[in-house]
Amino acid sequence: MRRWLSKSEECLGNHSDRLNAINIFPVADGDTGTNLYLTIRSASTAAAVVESQDLGDLLEIAAQAAMEDARGNSGTLFGVMLSAMAEPLHGSNRLTGPLLAAGLHRAQIRSWSALSDPVPGTMLSVLESCADAAAMAVQTHADDSNAALTQTLNAVVEAAREAVVDTESQLSQLTEAHVVDAGGVGLLLILDTLRAVVLGGELQEDLLDGLSGYAVQSPHIHPDIATGDGVEVMCTVNLSPLDAAGLRARLDELGDSVIMSAVTEVEEGYRWRLHVHVAEAEPVLDVIRLLADPQNVSVTSLSASSA
Repeated sequence: MRRWLSKSEECLGNHSDRLNAINIFPVADGDTGTNLYLTIRSASTAAAVVESQDLGDLLEIAAQAAMEDARGNSGTLFGVMLSAMAEPLHGSNRLTGPLLAAGLHRAQIRSWSALSDPVPGTMLSVLESCADAAAMAVQTHADDSNAALTQTLNAVVEAAREAVVDTESQLSQLTEAHVVDAGGVGLLLILDTLRAVVLGGELQEDLLDGLSGYAVQSPHIHPDIATGDGVEVMCTVNLSPLDAAGLRARLDELGDSVIMSAVTEVEEGYRWRLHVHVAEAEPVLDVIRLLADPQNVSVTSLSASSA
């Protein structure tokens, strides 16, 4: 698992430019590759110093670091996915096909619930296809053998590849631009890295061949797409579940692309990572301050020219 996160960091670093080039949803700000790379770097750094051999403990600590330092929609969702994957792995020191399937199932549920307005044709669609493929593979090979894990990993990556191709037709913005979803491609790379590390192989050389807009010679399309004004606000707050539900409702009124997910349990309830796109930062931060002291605040322009 440490090697998976480390290799994923390396892989995302190598592909960040192309991922940025096709990043047009939900905002054409050209930063999905950078956001995923920086987020997974935080997870990898945290995992590198964990001494526990418990997979759940390791991934939970890595996920907490990822969520605290998450960048953008894609980075936040990756942190949520990693946190959810850790849940069924607690108490295990070896990955198996059934555990992987359980982790992906939890990740699917948590990711869809973290977003106020989940949209098909994104990382969420890719994750859903992966979870379904893993569940089907486990039905056929329902044991803890290395062979069963191999079958599950191969099925997951194949499903992810097909789901990424499908994103182009699921979102009108992607259809018009003739590209696949950048976050979906990033998740595909992360999952193929897991397959390669667990099975002792390499990334599939032809994994990304034929993906719309992803060829090396393809242009960076986001600068030509109007993004409008607005900012991305991210922070961490300690809230009770009831206050968190109320805050989510207010964020939905004030902006869009709202993501809220619990990072860890604290005395006040839970520590939550928040993400929202709004016209101006201060009004939404004022609303948050009525309930809690926002920490680790970041405000980023959604203009492509500032990405």
